[in-house]
Amino acid sequence: MKITICLISFCAALMAQNEKDVFLDKCAVCHAADGSASNAKGRKLKMKGVKDTVAKVSAGDMIKIVTDGKGEMPAFGKELGKEQVKALVEYHRGMAK
Repeated sequence: MKITICLISFCAALMAQNEKDVFLDKCAVCHAADGSASNAKGRKLKMKGVKDTVAKVSAGDMIKIVTDGKGEMPAFGKELGKEQVKALVEYHRGMAK
């Protein structure tokens, strides 16, 4: 019973997060808070910054990558759901402006 209540509370809290909060929570560890990938882990993984990524990867492909994962990036599709993944990708792409 306690596990179910905790899980429901966690899911509700996750759904209440906006795209920026989700990005900072899930993505910034590798992509950096500003999307530059200039932090230690981003440099270690030889990642490109948001401007390079947006120029080369379509929104649809980014949604697939966030949903299914790619290389060392984990899949977030089950954890976040379609709408939240889409909003997260839109937020990330908006950082390039």
